[in-house]
Amino acid sequence: MKKTDGAFYTGEYRNVFKEYGYSEVEISARVQDTWEQLFFGDEEMRIYHEVGDDLGYMLDTGNIDVRTEGMSYGMMMAVQMNNKDVFDRLWKWTYTYMFMTEGENAGYFAWSCSPEGKKNSYGPAPDGEEYFALALFFASHRWGDETEAPFNYSQQAKDLLHTCIHKGEDGVGHPMWNPENKLIKFIPNCEYSDPSYHLPHFYELFSLWAYEEDQQFWKEAAQASREYLKIACHPETGLSPEYAHYDGTPNDERGFGHFYSDSYRTAANIGLDYEWFRGDVWETEEANKIQAFFSDKEPSDYRRYKIDGEPFEETALHPVGLLATNAMASLATVDGPNARASVDLFWNTPLRTGVRRYYDNCLYLFAMLALSGNFRIWMPKL
Repeated sequence: MKKTDGAFYTGEYRNVFKEYGYSEVEISARVQDTWEQLFFGDEEMRIYHEVGDDLGYMLDTGNIDVRTEGMSYGMMMAVQMNNKDVFDRLWKWTYTYMFMTEGENAGYFAWSCSPEGKKNSYGPAPDGEEYFALALFFASHRWGDETEAPFNYSQQAKDLLHTCIHKGEDGVGHPMWNPENKLIKFIPNCEYSDPSYHLPHFYELFSLWAYEEDQQFWKEAAQASREYLKIACHPETGLSPEYAHYDGTPNDERGFGHFYSDSYRTAANIGLDYEWFRGDVWETEEANKIQAFFSDKEPSDYRRYKIDGEPFEETALHPVGLLATNAMASLATVDGPNARASVDLFWNTPLRTGVRRYYDNCLYLFAMLALSGNFRIWMPKL
């Protein structure tokens, strides 16, 4: 493996579906259909809703709220699909209703709002902020910045990232990344992490596009996250907990020290880091382990697990999301022993229906984009 083999260096993105024998026509149709169903489909499927002439939101259908997670995901999906109208609607809704201008969390976004825009919480969730920042940079590079806020995309991204790492230096509030170990926190006012929040491939790009004085921090954060994932993921099963201490051990606060819903994203993140940057040879080993763990299990029997693989009676709340992220891990192990089976299972699984469809189908669309070579880095125009 050479780092220069990554898509960031070559500009070439693997179409894993095509490599596995699916036709380009059916791949393109599947990507487009997935997008159309989630954003413009019927009421039983879509999770995107437009408001008036210039606003829109992503609905968490299981909790009937709007989350920074979903809004930032929707923005990333929109920029990848080259839909500026959807992107701008989501970003304006976010900026209008979720941005906090006072209190200890000023400069961050409230992680949950009602569909009418009322804040359910005045606390932020860092996984939203990091996705907002990269989606905004990509929008700037793909469509260009406007002069007026909030559509001066790159300025918004730089300001947000600056807040994320410098908040609290004046004694008010807390940063989203620990300033010493450079690890992302679960929430700003705690000192532990969530392995699925770690996006070293995002931080590599932040180190190029953030304010100059912040760039070294992001470079170090990318390396710190790659090393952290090695100690947070179980050495045999590959499973990671939802919450983990800085030493990588599970943090079972409120029962979040197990492999469950948040954790599923870790495999997807590792796959994309490998595709973009060839982050670490360990990522291939990790993808092989987690795919092997699920290779003999039916999605209908996915469970909550201790990270050593011991199952609970409780079944997985988001089985479609889990099989989607396991498939996305194939980006790191295209020739691995369970890679094709994982991708075929995903391809042959439809979008989820019902009240819990939001999280599963967000992960589904990301996997569809990534495995078709359409989850891309949008570079500044020369």
